[in-house]
Amino acid sequence: MKERPVSDRQALIIGASQGLGLILADELARRGWRVIATTRRLGGELQDRADAWNGMLEVESLEMTSAEQVTALRDRLDGHRLDLLFVNAAIDRGDLPINEVPTEMFTEVMVTNALSPLRTLEALRDLVAPAGTVAVMSSEQGSISRNTEDGYELYKASKTALNQLMRSYATRHADDGHTKLLIDPGHNQTRLGGFDAPLIPQESIPAVVDVLEAQAGAPGLQFLDRHGETVPW
Repeated sequence: MKERPVSDRQALIIGASQGLGLILADELARRGWRVIATTRRLGGELQDRADAWNGMLEVESLEMTSAEQVTALRDRLDGHRLDLLFVNAAIDRGDLPINEVPTEMFTEVMVTNALSPLRTLEALRDLVAPAGTVAVMSSEQGSISRNTEDGYELYKASKTALNQLMRSYATRHADDGHTKLLIDPGHNQTRLGGFDAPLIPQESIPAVVDVLEAQAGAPGLQFLDRHGETVPW
């Protein structure tokens, strides 16, 4: 597919060094968005993509779990007006039953997957245009009603906590005019999802971007999959 004309739409993607975030940043740039994408370590494939896009994709350094670094990023981006703020960063620490999860591991996963995304949204939300979109990468595994198979209890719990905190965020900021989305991209072949997963990001992420673009301006909070269908809580 050919690149689309450059528009004045601007997106900030938190967590784009690899996997879904990298493909998301690339897909938005391909569609003519101006993209700012963050990574914990500069260089690598994200920088290669940025170089190839000739200014359409910019790279910023960020460790999302550091409140100080999030504040510093906010200061560096002062004056920007975002049409999309998307928090993608997350981790997984394996398939242990909850009684075998060390306290330190539990804290690390919950801080990274639940606390930090919402803390980041709060710090950066004033950069989002009045009709802009605030989105977070969630997962069907965060759905309580669909938790009917064994495994990955800590990761599931962290995504459920993320969804609950996003619900609280949406309630607190109900009148800000922002579209608010939790996105389930499906089970993709990434380092986090495993390379035997049934989906590939190069196919699922364009569908996710279709949803983001279609939902722009929609009121309230929605939990949607890559087809735009509602995921049950």
